[in-house]
Amino acid sequence: MIRSELLQALAEGNPDLRAEEVEQIVDIFFDEIATRLAEGGRVELRGFGTFSTRQREARIGRNPRTGDAVPVPAKRVPYFKPGKEMRERLNTD
Repeated sequence: MIRSELLQALAEGNPDLRAEEVEQIVDIFFDEIATRLAEGGRVELRGFGTFSTRQREARIGRNPRTGDAVPVPAKRVPYFKPGKEMRERLNTD
C-alpha cells in the first residue's frame, strides 16, 4: 500500500472528513512518529508494534564496484518490532 492508497481508504472509511483533513491527520501521525524517533525515543502502537532506533557501530565496508575498503560511520537506524497481535495475523495459516 502506498500513501495515496492509505489516504483513499481512510477517506472512504470516514466520509464525514474532507480529503484535506484526512491528509493532514496522516501527515501529523507520521511526523509525530519521525520526531519521536529523531529524539531517540520509541513509539508503541498496541496491537501493531513498536518503532525505535538502534545504534550501528562504525565499520569498514567494501565498494561493490571496485572492492576497495570504505569507512562507514556510526549511525542510528530505524527498527520495527511487530506486536503479538500483528505476528498472529501474519501467521494464521
